[in-house]
Amino acid sequence: MEEQPKLTDKDQSIVLRRLISYLKPHKKVIIFALFLLGLTVLGDVIGPILIKTFIDDYLTVRNFPQGPLIGLASAYIFIQLSNVFISYFQLLKFQEIALKIIQQMRIDVFTKVQNLGMRYFDKTPTGSIVSRVTNDTEAIKDMFVSVLVGFIQSAFLVVGVYIAMFILNVKLALVTLLLLPILFLIIRTYRRYSSVFYQDLRERLSQLNAKLAESLQGMSMIQAFRQEPRLKDEFNDINEQHWEAGKRNIKMDSLLLRPAIDLVYALALIMLLSYFGITSFNNTIEVGVIYAFVTYIDRFFEPINQVMQRLSIFQQAIVAASRVFKLLDEEELVPAQANTNARIEAGKIEFNNVTFSYDGKTDVLKNISFTANPGETVALVGHTGSGKSSIINLLMRFYEFEQGDILIDGESVKNFKVQELRQKMGLVLQDPFLFFGDIESNIRLHNQAMTDEEVRASAEFVQADAFINQLPDGYKQKVTERGSTFSSGQRQLVAFARTIATDPKILVLDEATANIDTETEVAIQSSLEKMRQGRTTIAIAHRLSTIQDAELILVLHQGEVVERGNHQQLLASKGLYHKMYLLQNGIVEETV
Repeated sequence: MEEQPKLTDKDQSIVLRRLISYLKPHKKVIIFALFLLGLTVLGDVIGPILIKTFIDDYLTVRNFPQGPLIGLASAYIFIQLSNVFISYFQLLKFQEIALKIIQQMRIDVFTKVQNLGMRYFDKTPTGSIVSRVTNDTEAIKDMFVSVLVGFIQSAFLVVGVYIAMFILNVKLALVTLLLLPILFLIIRTYRRYSSVFYQDLRERLSQLNAKLAESLQGMSMIQAFRQEPRLKDEFNDINEQHWEAGKRNIKMDSLLLRPAIDLVYALALIMLLSYFGITSFNNTIEVGVIYAFVTYIDRFFEPINQVMQRLSIFQQAIVAASRVFKLLDEEELVPAQANTNARIEAGKIEFNNVTFSYDGKTDVLKNISFTANPGETVALVGHTGSGKSSIINLLMRFYEFEQGDILIDGESVKNFKVQELRQKMGLVLQDPFLFFGDIESNIRLHNQAMTDEEVRASAEFVQADAFINQLPDGYKQKVTERGSTFSSGQRQLVAFARTIATDPKILVLDEATANIDTETEVAIQSSLEKMRQGRTTIAIAHRLSTIQDAELILVLHQGEVVERGNHQQLLASKGLYHKMYLLQNGIVEETV
């Protein structure tokens, strides 16, 4: 798991400003919500003044005129009731804004993931990506929902409380200002250390997700090879690290959050009561003023306590946001394409001295050159790691190549729009991927322009209709995740059907018949022959019997083309292809 560098104060400020930028589209709603928030704060500030007036002007002097007291009580009750309703609406508006922001952020992240290059997925665990899209954005949502609203509300209330205290007693209000540096020091200390701890916690959570995703995806292998104890121990180890990270956070929270603020609160009360006690020897002290100041001190520290409690959420959100923004800033995008109107008409493919490396150090393809004419089949054979799949990856523009060029109809593959390449090239992999839905949607792939008749014609063309029509719901048969309820051969037939449904000019077959039984393979060979007519076909094959009719066979070894020709020519040359052919036939003869 790749560890992120520790966040400095400058990094946190940059992340926070970037998060705040998501508020811009909601300016009007925010202004309205802030206005409502200001009204609730005004009510909180006026309340103690009304109580102070009652104590000093009526209760202390035992003066109880009915009219003024009813007016005073009515005003107080009205303010409290109004605060209830106004608070409801302002919180509702802030929550709506927060949810909208997270909705947009998740769309941004998911869209970014869709546009990342294959190199990124090669080096990043799936679980880590899932953690950023789900857990990290959820942490950011908590910040917008509770932290920012709480911070703004606390700021309003602190300002309002200080204004009220200055109105009541300027000297005492100035004395209470001495508490602010202490509070800022506590907050600054907490932020400095908590960012490190929370970053470690988020990394451990990401590792948990990665290990869980890996275990779920490989469950059949885990059970088949009895790896459950090992995976359990590895998961427990990561879980223990996550627990330790969480414990460090709790220890820090227990020291620097409410206990530290409560200590400052006690100091403030001591200062307040000492001031009133000392001044009472020489001057008369109004009881209402004491009540108002004690109430204001309490209302001053309560939002500070809330801010400190929410600082933990804030720090988690900043760390989570830094991880999300790192993904959004990822530069490992799909290879860039020129914005031209080039079209694939015939489908002629030319590789001209193409050299390629996945890591920038070791070349997996070295000066690959060949031509596939329209209607011809070029087969790629060779031992594992010889570079067969890499040729397909470059042709499909999954990766960028360093040297040479790949031409389609005389135009560089880099000059076609991605949409043109995807529409004109049909890819069938060794392990076909089926989406959740039904058979029809997996063939149609949500192409609304494709009619039901075209869907069925595609299935009939590759002889997939035979098993589809036997299903209880036919083409509406539900497909679970990855098509796990269908056999490998059935999934492959559906993949063939959806490929031919797009009527591609170029067919790319990556061990397309490897997972199909012999009977099914024989049944679709005629379909493959029809599919190849008028189309350029690039086929990877381990079973040489499936590509004997190819016009050109390229034998690859350690990233180089070591032999080329048709089946008979390669056999006659008695080279590597001949050895592979004898080996395969020898295995068949021994089996028989």
